Amino acid sequence: MAAMATFTPQFLDEIRARIPVSSVVGKRVKLIRRGREYIGLSPFSNEKSPSFTVSDEKGFYHCFSTQEHGDIFTFLMKTQNLSFPEAVERLAEEAGVEMPRQSREDVQEAARVTLLQQAAEAGCGIFEEALRGSEGRRALAYLKESRGLTEETLKRFRLGYAPNGNVVKSKLLARGVKEDLLLETRLVSPGKDGRESFDFFRDRVMFPITDARGRPVAFGGRVMGDGEPKYLNSPDTPLFHKGQMLYGLSLAREKASAEREIIVAEGYMDVIALAQAGFTNAVAPLGTALTETQLALLWRFAPEPILCFDGDRAGRAAALRAADRALPVLKPGYSLRFAIMAGGKDPDEICRRQGPAAMAEILAGAVPLSEVVWSQLLAEHPADTPERRAGFENHAMAKAGQIADETVRNQYRQMFKNKLYELFRPAPFVPGRGGAGKGGFRGKGGVRTGARTGRASAFPQVFPRPAAGTEDMRGMSARVLRERILLATALNHPEIVERVEERLGALAFSDARLDSLRQSALLHLAQTQELDFATLRGQLASQGFAQELANLLDSDIYVHAGFAKPQASAAQALAGWDHTYALIQRADLEADLKRAEQDVAENPSEQTIAAYNALYEQTVPVEDDEQDAGRG
Repeated sequence: MAAMATFTPQFLDEIRARIPVSSVVGKRVKLIRRGREYIGLSPFSNEKSPSFTVSDEKGFYHCFSTQEHGDIFTFLMKTQNLSFPEAVERLAEEAGVEMPRQSREDVQEAARVTLLQQAAEAGCGIFEEALRGSEGRRALAYLKESRGLTEETLKRFRLGYAPNGNVVKSKLLARGVKEDLLLETRLVSPGKDGRESFDFFRDRVMFPITDARGRPVAFGGRVMGDGEPKYLNSPDTPLFHKGQMLYGLSLAREKASAEREIIVAEGYMDVIALAQAGFTNAVAPLGTALTETQLALLWRFAPEPILCFDGDRAGRAAALRAADRALPVLKPGYSLRFAIMAGGKDPDEICRRQGPAAMAEILAGAVPLSEVVWSQLLAEHPADTPERRAGFENHAMAKAGQIADETVRNQYRQMFKNKLYELFRPAPFVPGRGGAGKGGFRGKGGVRTGARTGRASAFPQVFPRPAAGTEDMRGMSARVLRERILLATALNHPEIVERVEERLGALAFSDARLDSLRQSALLHLAQTQELDFATLRGQLASQGFAQELANLLDSDIYVHAGFAKPQASAAQALAGWDHTYALIQRADLEADLKRAEQDVAENPSEQTIAAYNALYEQTVPVEDDEQDAGRG
């Protein structure tokens, strides 16, 4: 509705006059009065001392640590990922100011939409009530006993039951709701061949679909028993457009905004099970493949949403469709990650049977979109002859060509070129054979060991790993990023240091101040057993490392390494640390190998060839292990 309005300066000023900035900000930030202003900790950074000010007299807030500045409208837009019309509409309602309309038709349309929303809300209430009645006993048992949902979860998602018969129609007509409204919201279906209309949903567990403000606008219903279709969803209506909405968004937006992370599952029960397990930032598309509109909506909350799909064939196909849909609209800093579950399992089953820790481990291992695209290219296009390799390269470049943004497109092309080089680079030098090994390429069929048939698993279950020598979006080298990941993981999880301190102590970090922080942290940990994170951070800050700690632990490295987060389990942290350390070792070996290869090219003596082959033998096991892990 807000999109129909034209907001005059007078209208916006009226809202500002009625709602102090402190009352809007104070719902999210604990404010303390200081003279004529308020101060508090910035909601835009993880600061420890307040640098955030609010002035009701001047009508704005200002954050000195991030330079964020604005009024009540921009605060809602920044902290709740609302569009400007959405923020205006929400605050206008709070202020008791009527939204402007452009014409009589707009006013009539707004009144009609309000009546439709009231009808949908009334229908939702009937479904909730029926779930608690005698007719909903079987549905309630299914939700609680078979699906393990708690009373709190049932209420949070407003789950219900649609009885047999025309219960909804009869009850709402008795309340004075017009039948044409029931037909328009599709709570009721029109009868055919002159027959009476009837309830659209019958004998189904009901899942209300809400708009961004949490108001019911449509429904999904799961059949009780063996009927078809198993899931029945409301069709598009004036309130509901399935390609533009996400199930559970109104409940997920707060955590998604705060953590800059959002999970996309396949269905209603996956979202509900994830939320009950603590992952309250989960949403789902509504019976369709992920649309461009939904992608844009997700990117308002997180730069790299995690798409969490079932491990069966349908789930993998859905992931590939999402990847193809996302490629053309990628932009710098915005992409997707994919968490594919093995064994045909779904998030609902994993959360119920294996618990939140298992789900967290799967999410922490989500792979970037680029890895999914590359692995699918390997799976679909053999590369065991020169001609097929040429075709493979054409397919890879064509795939990158689908990306509209020039910067991202060029990065994908460079990544594909790097991977093609790694895939097809020459085998070790063998004396007496004119340089490269027989066939000129590693492994059978001219493909590196670990991809012997020219194909690979469509979804390798590995931690995200930038290729050696590449850079992340801030220009940080892969080596420096991995060093930061190692140190952040160790600081957040002192319990693993006993297992990693020897290797961490042997490394020399590229950044001098970060290397000093590494040495000081290891010294503290060696002197004090059972040192917890908070105490360790306090001791290091007192030594003058406060800024380095803030830069390290409040950075975006968790986008690359979810296992480094404080809430990750010790097992996750250790596995991720070991993997990252192995990548550093591998990159170092490959750099040495490249130098040895150059030595052979310049001076092909027995000594230089032996040195090259000795280094080459050290690189193969690491690569083979990674390929094997990918197939798992």
